[in-house]
Amino acid sequence: MLTIFSFGFAFLYVPIFLLVVYSFNDSRLISVWGGFSTRWYTALFEDEQIIDAALLSLQVAATSATFATIFGTLAGLALTRMANFRGRLFFTGILAAPLVMPEVITGLSLLLLFVSLQELIGWPGSRGAMTIIIAHITFSMAYVAVIVQSRMLTMNRSLEEAAMDLGGRPFRVFVDITLPIISPAMLSGWLLAFTLSLDDLVIASFASGAGSNTLPMVIFSKVKLGVTPDINALATLIILVVSIGIAIAGWIMFKQNKSLSQQNT
Repeated sequence: MLTIFSFGFAFLYVPIFLLVVYSFNDSRLISVWGGFSTRWYTALFEDEQIIDAALLSLQVAATSATFATIFGTLAGLALTRMANFRGRLFFTGILAAPLVMPEVITGLSLLLLFVSLQELIGWPGSRGAMTIIIAHITFSMAYVAVIVQSRMLTMNRSLEEAAMDLGGRPFRVFVDITLPIISPAMLSGWLLAFTLSLDDLVIASFASGAGSNTLPMVIFSKVKLGVTPDINALATLIILVVSIGIAIAGWIMFKQNKSLSQQNT
């Protein structure tokens, strides 16, 4: 069993390790080691197309993740606190649809929606960052809703009931009691939505227009012509940023869980 797990982890992480190593390769050939060098990192930061695409992707990912977290949290609250409202089954179905729908179908349907809206009301005037953000909110909020709903179902409601017995109004109880308890789930949902948006290629290709290429789109266009060492450098930087983000999020969630456990005891 240990051998199987070791082989599985090696299969996943050895290629990533080799990618990081060869990002410092001096040779133009990615499969031939030509000595240690940081020349490709310098070339990467001088590539305006990569920089513009990276900034656009970060802007789209941060904005869409924020709105997806807000809408997904509200949806998760509705599913757990309003269990018997009319149309719950239909609402659950349309909320879960992006989880199982192929990305090609989602992207094509959103493209047809934007084109139809442009013909009917003149908006959007052109496809760009705004349409990509809307598309990413559409599918990523479903993931946030599932995470928040799972946290709400396992939440002990005795704290909320005690706060209401002491005279707390529902909104105040939500802000002071419920929100801190579900905040780790909201943070996890935000990180997942951010990652999904940053990694998306198919839906962004349908929702984008001329001059609004995200980072995955630029990388895909470059890889079709052959992988170059600057792509290895870019991938290494992405791995570094993601690792730092995971470490920070883990530390925040650890501190919050520790604080909540101390309050409960």
